[in-house]
Amino acid sequence: MSRATGVTGGGGASGGTSEARARLLDTATGIFYAEGIHSVGVDRITAEAQVTRATLYRHFSGKEELVLAYLAGADSGIRAQVAGARAGADTPVGQVRAVARSIVEGIRSPGFRGCAFLNAVAEYPDPAHPIHQAVLAHRKWFLDTVTELLAKAGCLPADEAGRHLVMLRDGAMTAGCLGEPERVGETFLGGVEGILRAGF
Repeated sequence: MSRATGVTGGGGASGGTSEARARLLDTATGIFYAEGIHSVGVDRITAEAQVTRATLYRHFSGKEELVLAYLAGADSGIRAQVAGARAGADTPVGQVRAVARSIVEGIRSPGFRGCAFLNAVAEYPDPAHPIHQAVLAHRKWFLDTVTELLAKAGCLPADEAGRHLVMLRDGAMTAGCLGEPERVGETFLGGVEGILRAGF
């Protein structure tokens, strides 16, 4: 996938207010993805966004809401990426391959640091926490999406094929930020071809 940081600011009132919110969210997105969440305080975010703490709290109730907005933007970006990949292919098998290639493009992109959602859930292990719940909701959507695609491609039972693809993707996203993204991408694409050939 993409670096999973495709958050653009938005919402709120028009003019300077929405610009300040966008700047805050864009700044937080870059820092959270590159450095982690717990290690970054609101003072760092407001300083780099060049806004006051009062401005931050006018748009977000606190850091947790800012993190949730970051993940919501990442979710929107990934959904758009998957939709774009699917739209560029004519057959179900072609759509599976196109989605897989889009994942590899993200792994090979500059600044890639793994999956924003896997990174976030490692910092929020409590299943009841809203951030953990946001990660689970995104992952359910992704699993449901690839399961549907694989069913249309003739991979049965599709739920097993879907879980297999998601596990391959998780491994590729983790390995891809540790080194050799080209080889990781090739291995991942080979694994997806194996799922398609096996047809379960």
